Amino acid sequence: MAKRIKITAGEVEAYAQLNDTETAQRIWDALPLEARGQTWGEEIYFGIPVDCGSERPQETVEAGDLGYWEPGSAFCIFFGPTPISGPGEIRPADPVTVFGHIEGDPKVFLSVRGGTKVIVERAE
Repeated sequence: MAKRIKITAGEVEAYAQLNDTETAQRIWDALPLEARGQTWGEEIYFGIPVDCGSERPQETVEAGDLGYWEPGSAFCIFFGPTPISGPGEIRPADPVTVFGHIEGDPKVFLSVRGGTKVIVERAE
């Protein structure tokens, strides 16, 4: 059965499915997580106490992807272009390990501002 998480960022709530990567398992094992999120274009990211290196790193991602950014040990939520994205792509600062995907419309995160408290927990 797929692992499902709940992400709360201020007033925004979303659910996501984790994939079968080792990265996803390590993040699952570290839940719940709480941090102040930062924004970079249409991405929210925050450091987490998980160190797992890169696993199948990707230079571009899809809207709704959850990525682990190794240089900052960060949990990233991608919902649109970043400042370095080219036309029609979403490009992280460095390649990321995609470990999950948001259910529904990831654009719900557009209203989240830098410094907002983000909570990630296991979904019932």
